[in-house]
Amino acid sequence: MGDKKRSVLIVDDDPRVCEVLTLYLEKEGMVVLTAEDGRECLEKFKRNKDDIGLIILDIMMPDINGWDVCRTLRSRGFMVPVLMLTAKTEDYDKILGLDLGADDYVEKPFNPVEVVSRVKAILRRTEIDPDKGRLISYPGLKIDTQRFEVMVEDKLVEMTPREVELLECLARHPGRVFSREQLLKEVWGYDYTGETRNIDVHIKHIRDKINTGRNDACCIETVWGVGYRFVEKEDREK
Repeated sequence: MGDKKRSVLIVDDDPRVCEVLTLYLEKEGMVVLTAEDGRECLEKFKRNKDDIGLIILDIMMPDINGWDVCRTLRSRGFMVPVLMLTAKTEDYDKILGLDLGADDYVEKPFNPVEVVSRVKAILRRTEIDPDKGRLISYPGLKIDTQRFEVMVEDKLVEMTPREVELLECLARHPGRVFSREQLLKEVWGYDYTGETRNIDVHIKHIRDKINTGRNDACCIETVWGVGYRFVEKEDREK
């Protein structure tokens, strides 16, 4: 991202939420935009998509809810990280958000310090890291860690930033078994207090996208009772 600061777009129909999060994020030197509903969010993102590095998105909003906003962004090919705010506590609602392409979620009522911590972690993870090699390449699979692009059989596959980060973590260490807790620490980048089920949801999405059924030169295997590992085809056939 260089020296250019990326904006955080806060979307919530409660002005108090926008005010509090704006105050805390600006204290950290971040540029903040706000929208009071899903329609305004989509309009502001369209105008500022090159500058917005993350969206904090409330789920329960009138007119266009957070789920529909996330669905619309992903269907249009925008892979900007999305942190969902939700008063919902049911597993179904959390998993639905992840299924639609959200990167993470925070339950209301929340501690604004925790939200800031998660925002900083996500933005830090999506910055270019010059100490890491840009390309990870296997037969039939290429991961561009700077562009957040994944090629399967020379075709671009749309993935969220979180999915790319998780695939990158596993692909950089082929054969190594990661527990769900280790993956949360490595990829989410902070002391995550959510459920390890998030890992399972993201792994399912990645598998669906990289396993074409034609070659499947690489895959993510489940190590029952432990976690996951990335393996190449030749290793699976031994």
